[in-house]
Amino acid sequence: MKTVIITDSACDLPAQYIKEYQIEVFPFSIILNHTNYLDGVDITTHDLYQAIKEGQTPRTAQVNPLLMKESFLNHARKGESCIYIAFSGAMSGTYQTSLLMAAEVKELYPDFDIEIIDSKGGSLASGLVVLKAAQMAQAGKDKAEIVRFITYQTAHMEHIFTVDSLEALYRGGRLSRTGLLMGNILNIKPVLHLENGRIMLLHLVRSKKRALEKLLEIMEIRCAKVKSQIIGIAHADDLETALTLKAMIEKRFGFSHFIINLIGSVLGAHIGIGGVGIFFAN
Repeated sequence: MKTVIITDSACDLPAQYIKEYQIEVFPFSIILNHTNYLDGVDITTHDLYQAIKEGQTPRTAQVNPLLMKESFLNHARKGESCIYIAFSGAMSGTYQTSLLMAAEVKELYPDFDIEIIDSKGGSLASGLVVLKAAQMAQAGKDKAEIVRFITYQTAHMEHIFTVDSLEALYRGGRLSRTGLLMGNILNIKPVLHLENGRIMLLHLVRSKKRALEKLLEIMEIRCAKVKSQIIGIAHADDLETALTLKAMIEKRFGFSHFIINLIGSVLGAHIGIGGVGIFFAN
């Protein structure tokens, strides 16, 4: 029996792959104007970015525990094996909640075969892992083999990105108000990465052009030079910059396999308009 691959809406994998490989997606909650929406069900990423442009401040909440439990119960009743690849446990309670829901289901169905893995990341970094896992599942690979791949690959995914505004760093306590004001005056752009599942500041540079160059400098050091690997590029409503970055990567490294998508609602709600990131194996 094919292993069921489950992820959540923070993985930013394009819908075509979700459909093609029958990947189950748990939606995060997006809160706008005191109304709760299910990410990708009641609200699209385009809707979220439009709300931000109109001056609204969206918030996010973890996946509904009851939704998780109902899904796990459904698979347990059918005797199906499952793997849930979760958004970073350091940035959301969803991973821990899923462990609790799985434990409750196992009390009713002790033989329920589920593996829950903290991706320690998000966006297309985890999306690329989910995609490969789903391809392996569809090809009939053994669940233990898929779990070994996910465990290894999630430990070797890089998240390198920049954002247009320093506001998110200020709100998150990583930048003082004076730093915010001076940064805006001097057109400072932050370059960030994930460390132990959390967003951390790497560099502050002058201008967007320099920020993109810095992304490639970091990629030069960290990226596994395996030409067959897929490079993920995600953008916060800035396709032009994403395509520019793709061309720069092609010219400098010779990679030819890319997935480009919007940064989804879960991260987009926190970084605002204009961010762009690259995701690859180290």
